[in-house]
Amino acid sequence: MIELIPAIDIINGQCVRLTKGDYKQKKVYHDDPVAVAKDFEALGFRRLHIVDLDGAKSKHIVNDAVLRGITSATSLTVDFGGGIKTEEDIEKAFEAGAAMVTIGSVAVTDPDLFIGWLKKYGPEKLILGADVRNGMISINGWKEDSSEPLLPFLRKYIDAGVVNVLCTEISKDGTLQGPAVALYKEVMANYPQLHLIASGGVSRQEDIEELEREGIPAVVFGKAIYERRIDLKSLIRQIG
Repeated sequence: MIELIPAIDIINGQCVRLTKGDYKQKKVYHDDPVAVAKDFEALGFRRLHIVDLDGAKSKHIVNDAVLRGITSATSLTVDFGGGIKTEEDIEKAFEAGAAMVTIGSVAVTDPDLFIGWLKKYGPEKLILGADVRNGMISINGWKEDSSEPLLPFLRKYIDAGVVNVLCTEISKDGTLQGPAVALYKEVMANYPQLHLIASGGVSRQEDIEELEREGIPAVVFGKAIYERRIDLKSLIRQIG
C-alpha cells in the first residue's frame, strides 16, 4: 500500500505552495502550520513532509521553530528539508523533532560530505532529495541545474547505502497536472530496492491510485489538499 505523506511548505512561518518552485508564484493557504499539521493527524495521517522554503533560499535552516511547534503538538513522523547544508543544520532539525532530513544540493556539490553524513546518521535518517528538471538534478531551491543525470546520480548513492529517495519532477510541482508516473516507473524499474517518494503534480485521488498500481512506495502531495481537490477522509479510508 502506498504511503501517504501530506506536505507543508513554509515561508515566513506560513503554510504556502509555489508553482514549479517559483517564489514569485506563491499562494498562502494558512497562517498556522501547526494547526494544519494537527488537522492532518486528526484525519489519520501518520507522516508529514515539511519544506523550509526560506531555508532553501537562504541556504540554511530558517523555520526550525515551526518544525518544533509541529513535532511538539503532534505525534506525526516528520521529515524536514530545505536549506540543510551543514551538520549544524542537521542537528538543528533533529533537535527540533524531525525524524528524518531531506538533503539534495549537498549530495551534488559535496558527495564526500553527504556520504559522511550517511555513515554517521544512518540511511534510515537521511532522505536523498532528487529534484529533476529535463532529466538533470537541480539544486539550491531549484534555482540551479547541475550536470548530474538522475539515474547515475541515484546509483552512486544507492551504492553508498541510500534507501530513501524523494524525487520531485519540477515541471509538475504545484501545477495540478498529474504526477510524472513514467519517471517514477523508470526509477523503480532500475532500482526496485528504493523507498521512492514521488512528489509533484498530484491533482486528485486517482493520481495517487495510479502511483499505487505502478508500485510506487510513497507519495508527497500538498496543493491538491489545499485546493480541496481530494477528499482526505475518503483517501485515508481507501488507501491510508
